[in-house]
Amino acid sequence: MAKRSVLDLSRRPVLVAPMAGGPSTPELVIAAAAAGAAGFLAAGYKTPAAMAAEIATVRAATSNPFGVNVFVPGTRSPQAAVIDEYLGSLAPDAAAVGGPLGQASWDDDAFDEKAAILLAQAPPLVSFTFGCPSPALIADLSAAGCLVAVTVTSAGEAALAATAGADALCVQGVEAGAHRGTFANDDAGAHGLGLLPLIGEIAQVTGLPQVAAGGIMGPAEVTAALAAGAVAVQCGTAFLRCPESGAHPRYKDALADPRYPATALTRAFSGRWARGLVNGFIRDHGDAPAGYPEINNATRPLRAAAAARGDTERMSLWAGQGYRSARDRPAAEIIESLFP
Repeated sequence: MAKRSVLDLSRRPVLVAPMAGGPSTPELVIAAAAAGAAGFLAAGYKTPAAMAAEIATVRAATSNPFGVNVFVPGTRSPQAAVIDEYLGSLAPDAAAVGGPLGQASWDDDAFDEKAAILLAQAPPLVSFTFGCPSPALIADLSAAGCLVAVTVTSAGEAALAATAGADALCVQGVEAGAHRGTFANDDAGAHGLGLLPLIGEIAQVTGLPQVAAGGIMGPAEVTAALAAGAVAVQCGTAFLRCPESGAHPRYKDALADPRYPATALTRAFSGRWARGLVNGFIRDHGDAPAGYPEINNATRPLRAAAAARGDTERMSLWAGQGYRSARDRPAAEIIESLFP
């Protein structure tokens, strides 16, 4: 299969976004492939063996294009004392759900091991988030037959990805749900351009194909993104409530719950800027410092305990703007509904 076929507009120009932590499942990727779109497996937070098993599951079910998304590791936080102080403030939340806090440990999410598997298994599309991989790795993946995309949130990041040899860009507007794909974990991540002006700015620095992401929930947004110059769109929040999604049932319900009328960018759960439904945890912990993956690892047991209790006030309910348009419908129907 030719690399460029992944972005071939003779198919539906839709990519189903990787949603780490559970929502992205092989079933969702397979359903997207059957409907003419390209779905992503989320390798983030999974072991290399689990990632490889999901690739094998998808490959056994379809010969159509699909992708795998990997997190690029950052550096250890120099703010260990600040992180410890912040985690101390979470003790009441941990007690409320009966889940202890974990260690504020740094890890690289097994990046090298996952890269080796991707080189060996060569899925049609590989994308990277939280940074740009080395030119050498991009070249090796390209030689293996993978189309390599890098998530960018600014023209500067896009220029770096182009210089490194990326084939395409996933252009993430500030409207997008879940983690901001910024290369640096700094305060600039709390801001950023909306999707449409971002597409225009990036087009001034590189002619690489742009896949538009952020707040795309229906045909109006798809039409606008394609008219602005994107070759395809990537949707995540639109699929959170579908039956193929692995999102927690209470998470799915919260997307339609009037108790949650807004989203906000927060570092409260992970130490990295991410957009989610404004719940008690986000309101109470607006002082969260930068510290990813340290804070993310430390709060994982708390979040798991909250999910086990169905406590949506302490779950990370990632969602993009426009989340009210998410529907409990099969993935194939959602893909079809994105077009007039």
